[in-house]
Amino acid sequence: MKLHPVTLALLAASVAPALCAAASDKVTPMTPDGVASYETVRPEADFIKREVMIPMRDGTKLYTIMLMKKGTKNAPILLSRTPYNAAASAIRGNSQHLNQLVPIMDVDYVEDNYIRVYQDLRGVHQSEGEFIGNRPLTGPLNSTGIDESTDAYDTIDWLVKNVPESNGNVGIIGSSYLGFTTLMAEINPHPALKAAAPQSPMVDGWMGDDWFHNGAFRNAVINYSVVQSTAKAESEGTATGAQDDYSRFLEAGSTGDYLKKWGFEHYPMLRKMTENPAYTEFWSLQAVDKILAKQPLKVPTMLIVGQWDQEDSYGAPAVYKAIEPKDKNNDMVSLVIGPWRHSGVNHYGYNLGALTFTGDTAKEFRLKYMKPFFDHHLKGAPDPKTPPVLTYATGENKWNVSPKWPMGTPQKLYVNADMGLSFKPDGNAKAHDDYVADPAKPVPFVPRPINLNDSDQWRPWLVHDQRFASSRPDVLVYTSEVLDKPLHIMGAPLVNLFASTTGTDADWVVKLIDVYPNTTSEGHAQGYVGQEMTGFELAVGLEAFRGRYVHGFASPAPLTPGKVEHYQFALPNVDHVFLPGHKLMIQVQSSLFPLYDRNPQTYVDNIFWAKPQDYQKATMSVFHNTNIELPIVK
Repeated sequence: MKLHPVTLALLAASVAPALCAAASDKVTPMTPDGVASYETVRPEADFIKREVMIPMRDGTKLYTIMLMKKGTKNAPILLSRTPYNAAASAIRGNSQHLNQLVPIMDVDYVEDNYIRVYQDLRGVHQSEGEFIGNRPLTGPLNSTGIDESTDAYDTIDWLVKNVPESNGNVGIIGSSYLGFTTLMAEINPHPALKAAAPQSPMVDGWMGDDWFHNGAFRNAVINYSVVQSTAKAESEGTATGAQDDYSRFLEAGSTGDYLKKWGFEHYPMLRKMTENPAYTEFWSLQAVDKILAKQPLKVPTMLIVGQWDQEDSYGAPAVYKAIEPKDKNNDMVSLVIGPWRHSGVNHYGYNLGALTFTGDTAKEFRLKYMKPFFDHHLKGAPDPKTPPVLTYATGENKWNVSPKWPMGTPQKLYVNADMGLSFKPDGNAKAHDDYVADPAKPVPFVPRPINLNDSDQWRPWLVHDQRFASSRPDVLVYTSEVLDKPLHIMGAPLVNLFASTTGTDADWVVKLIDVYPNTTSEGHAQGYVGQEMTGFELAVGLEAFRGRYVHGFASPAPLTPGKVEHYQFALPNVDHVFLPGHKLMIQVQSSLFPLYDRNPQTYVDNIFWAKPQDYQKATMSVFHNTNIELPIVK
């Protein structure tokens, strides 16, 4: 068949590009090596991954990633809302198997056909909008009508309407900042929100969580603020190198001078702290426990915290205290205290620092208590009878179930003559022990060198052996006789410190310590690989208090030199057994540097901007009516 010339021309025109394309597919030494992308989810993957932008009520869209097994249907949704990169948080490592893809703490949920959802908060990573750290609830501090409560509501509303595999029930979970967003979702909650597990939640940044502790500022938050506030939370943090932070902060002067030196003083997140050093309404109106105390209790809540949480030990017990009275049948609110560091519930729980526990305590809790809690409320599984209070007794190493918290009855342990401790006062309240606190030589919070950004140093620091501090002349050390029977405490030990200073301001740090016997253990003799515990001084709890707030956290005032003041503050909540053969110890000092900023010990309006001449030595006196109320279980 002979083709018409026009037809031949058209065919030639259509074939030529294909031939050219085929020719261009040949690689040469100069072929560019870049490719646009690679799809990590292959056809053989056993899961479905969806990435969507969920619209909020103001039009802002939030990046959300969903993961579920193929074939999932009629399934509950487990949501986490994070400022720490949802896409990265959702994926432990690339794999075609969902149980190897998701983080360890999520494996049991996705294996059981949960739909796991992670979302970037507004303004960070792949979400639209502006980032405001711990965005206040709509009200006196926020007139926009938009907060983490409304964003959670809008997210849940979209999910239950647009995820066909869902059964319409949603749970929310998360630790630290994610614990904060979990709690915020419980304020005016969406009807589909059936259960919540806030872990180590940020609740009150001034009183005892991340930013301050009883008024003393935590320098460790500087790097965090830089990371979260730069671009869309895409900074690598402070470019200060790995030198000793003790020297770095000391040489800079005040914390304000440190911020200026490194160019951080203009960061809004840090300015909120430096310009509001007292507990005014700027902070108190943001306190989530105070907000929840005024809310009806609608969502079953499991509050979780580590006994040695180095970041947010305050929040979970504070919320429990605020909302538990609303739990009339003692079945809506539970408190869990495990033998963990910050967020340790989501990782391996075999050990912490030198301490070793009976197996993986974190996994044991997640499987035996937390997942059945969600299964019951989200899947209709049988009621697991979640304990009202579940705590791990360190020292004895076993879980305890309790009907309430605290369980112990307060009994005062007094400091007395000859640097001793007794449950009876020595009757000489005018007697005192002195030490000189020198701001030029502050007590470090761990042995030097110190790197606040070293996670291996930071995570277990609360269980570090305190012998490095007890030998210093500016640390008072009171020790009991050897115990002849166990002493069990369950609650938050309450410090009653009666003290004076020759200065006009002061910081006070009090530690409750379990002193191990000064004998070689069998484990060491048999070649035990872990740390030898002979003579170990384990801080069961420690806390700081800034003296200027002794008469009110919102109203700082100079101290009167030589005047004895009563400083009362709580140590973290614990379940701990001091074993026979051990001793109790109390240490008192005036710094934990550079974790906390230095108190100049002369009163200035704002310690962030103290001048070199303000930093003065002072003699501190601790009087013998000083005591710690131990919550003792008979």
